[in-house]
Amino acid sequence: MSVSRLRMFLPNPTFHLSFSSLHSHSDDVVSSFNRLLEMYPTPCISKFNKNLTTLVKMKHYSTAISLYRQMEFSRIMPDIFTFNILINCYCHIRQMNFAFSVFGKILKMGYHPDTITFTTLIKGLCINNEVQKALHLHDQLVAQGVQLNNVSYGTLVNGLCKMGETRAALKMLRQIEGRLVQSADVVMYNAVIDGLCKGKLVSDACDLYSEMVLRRISPDVYTYNALMYGFSTVGQLKEAVGLLNDMGLNNVDPNVYTFNILVDAFCKEGKVKEAKSIFAVMMKEGVEPDVFTYDSLIEGYFLVKKVNKAKDVFNSMTRMGVAPDVWSYNIMINGYCKRRMVHGALNLFEEMHSKNLIPDTVTYSSLIDGLCKIGRISCAWELVGKMHRTGQQADIITYNSLLHALCKSHHVDEAIALFEKVKDKGIQPDMYIYNVLIDGLCKSGRLKDAQEVFQNLLTKGYPLDVVTYNIMINGLCIEGLSDEALALQSKMEDNGCVSDVVTYDTIMRALYRKNDNDKAQNLLREMNARGLLKSEAK
Repeated sequence: MSVSRLRMFLPNPTFHLSFSSLHSHSDDVVSSFNRLLEMYPTPCISKFNKNLTTLVKMKHYSTAISLYRQMEFSRIMPDIFTFNILINCYCHIRQMNFAFSVFGKILKMGYHPDTITFTTLIKGLCINNEVQKALHLHDQLVAQGVQLNNVSYGTLVNGLCKMGETRAALKMLRQIEGRLVQSADVVMYNAVIDGLCKGKLVSDACDLYSEMVLRRISPDVYTYNALMYGFSTVGQLKEAVGLLNDMGLNNVDPNVYTFNILVDAFCKEGKVKEAKSIFAVMMKEGVEPDVFTYDSLIEGYFLVKKVNKAKDVFNSMTRMGVAPDVWSYNIMINGYCKRRMVHGALNLFEEMHSKNLIPDTVTYSSLIDGLCKIGRISCAWELVGKMHRTGQQADIITYNSLLHALCKSHHVDEAIALFEKVKDKGIQPDMYIYNVLIDGLCKSGRLKDAQEVFQNLLTKGYPLDVVTYNIMINGLCIEGLSDEALALQSKMEDNGCVSDVVTYDTIMRALYRKNDNDKAQNLLREMNARGLLKSEAK
């Protein structure tokens, strides 16, 4: 179970308010708005707009809409700016029909929609995953001679990239140059570069970066972060690190996300020494590591089986002023459980409660898997009960662990009952579960039941791979049915699934046990012809 993560390109908050202070501040704005309504003569519309804008910045969209309705009731005439605020509010609460109704009202009242009006509608469609409608609106506006600006096009380009339509975004970027007084800006290029990198089209992203520089558009930290991530995903870590030098030459300061990308990439490759070097550069540059930096290092040390080092990093977080979060504990618990250090994992689980951190499904699944692997199935079931009582739902990974443990301990009837329960819950069993169940049935002497499950999978068109066939072939060989195993191997090949070393080895051993040496030798020659024999065995 992988518990790796990397959070990138998160906005840097300029301030942080508690829920209570936010609530108090919004009450002040509403009170101010109500005082304006009661004043005589009525203040100018800009004062009302200012209050509405404040609420929008606080993301209190419904409150802003409610205040606008009070304005209407009091017969206070809105202006185009008021309507733009209202459209923005409806877009953010996913009420696009109302947003377009306001647009219709603008036209009906004789106002002239401005670029902000159109851009807000385009952005609304994009954030509501209706990018095709946004493109259609764009085409209509251009056909009517409406001049859109960089923000409008940047919104469209970003929307296309988030949909995975990076090629379409690139095409739009090419078209922009002829439509705008200003050329495409760094935000548009960043969106496309980021999309290309996430699609592993790093070479194309580099070409676009070069084009951007030729057009005298200065890359920023988001440009470099996107490229670094792209190089990291295709394993070109040398090129990713090289971008740090380019940033220095272009006077772009790296941020915490820049270093997190590199630390995480090296750790995923098991190159923790290099990750620590990046960490040292990060500290030298005065960039404070965050929880994700430490999480990557912890996971890297577990990957190279340096458990004590992982523990040291985890313990050092608090001393460095960084509080471990649920995911930090998940990495530690998962790392301990994979190495059968379940006692340590359970201690961390209890520590989470003492720190008021709520374990999630990943936490429980890791612990349940660890307990199952050391044969403590009853404890695992107790944890499932606790999981459900705290509102967490077991997922397919949790049930995989339990089924595997039940089958391994020959509690096949309990495994079948759990399998049926999983299906009743509406959870679609994956091939791992089916493989575990078939293997458990075969090894418990219930070949016919295993064949029934296997045949059912074939009938329903499941994509059976060599692992599933090998399990069934092994089940036949356990019962001495080597001819049936050969027939299934032939059927497997007919279905486009190629035999591997395990397939041949399983059948040959069964054939030799039956003194069917000629058939075994034929398989050996077939293996040799397919290049599956090691050189020393030839």
